[in-house]
Amino acid sequence: MIWLTWRQFRAQFLVAAAVLAAATAFLLISGLDLRDKYHDLTAGCPDGGCADGNQLLDTYTFPYWTGSALVLLVPALIGAFWGAPLIARELETGTYRLIWNQGIGRGRWLVVKLLLVGAAAVTVTGLLSLLVTWFAAPLDRLNHDRFTPLLFASRGIVPLGYAAFAVALGTCLGLFLRRTVAAMAATLAVFAAVQVLVPLAVRPHLEQPVHAVVALDAETLKSTRTLGFTGAHGPAAEFVAGIDMPGAWMLSDTSPVRDSTGRSLTLGTQPCANGGHEPPSEDCLAHANLHIAVDYQPADRYWPFQWIETAIYLALTAALAALTTWGLRRRLG
Repeated sequence: MIWLTWRQFRAQFLVAAAVLAAATAFLLISGLDLRDKYHDLTAGCPDGGCADGNQLLDTYTFPYWTGSALVLLVPALIGAFWGAPLIARELETGTYRLIWNQGIGRGRWLVVKLLLVGAAAVTVTGLLSLLVTWFAAPLDRLNHDRFTPLLFASRGIVPLGYAAFAVALGTCLGLFLRRTVAAMAATLAVFAAVQVLVPLAVRPHLEQPVHAVVALDAETLKSTRTLGFTGAHGPAAEFVAGIDMPGAWMLSDTSPVRDSTGRSLTLGTQPCANGGHEPPSEDCLAHANLHIAVDYQPADRYWPFQWIETAIYLALTAALAALTTWGLRRRLG
């Protein structure tokens, strides 16, 4: 079975090895150069805290984001080109009749195939994720935004779960659709839909968000990413602010600015009015006893989120494998 699997998937395996080798060479050279520049940038700074990394981020934008996108793309392609043909190709060509009459039961055949192809998929994705994580580590320390959907999905251990899920998904769709090309297209579509759905509807609720009331003092105002008025132009325009917490996942982009009594402020009721539609000065706001309410996931929940999401994808993988086993026995019984 191992030899048969290699014979059937050697072209896919060799392509994956070539892509991995090319990515290794490119990211290794770029990563060593990046670390030299990062060392020069952060010389004399504790943990790089006093460095302005915008120029460094701009210089390595292409490998930074391309490498991250590649880690997310590889499981989808593996699911389509490795998982989808695993059963669908046998059904299309009729070779399953010969294979399952050679003393190899369909259950054993499926288990060996899934384990070998799944292990190869997880290995390739894991090595690529490890490589991209190593390359991007200095920029991640400057960026402080590991919860960004693309970065979260291309770091840590979750890519391993994505790879296993993609193979199981492609195999299951190949069984029920019985057409290789249709199964490949469906695998890409379903995998993409799940990758959009999970960050938007599932990941924010893996743990109860922290709700906090944050004073708009001089220190907080330095980290505001949004400060101004929204809605209709006029006295009723709402005064809103949005802040950043290093490493945290801010679930509320902007929040109404409130005074000490809890009243939401508007252009007409704001303190420190300057006579225009522009926000008042930060110096004045810092002494006006204002606050906003924010919802966020703290930075220290990054690894718990990684483990929980990986477990979810592995559970989906197990469910798809069970469904495929049932379908193989029932539909082709």
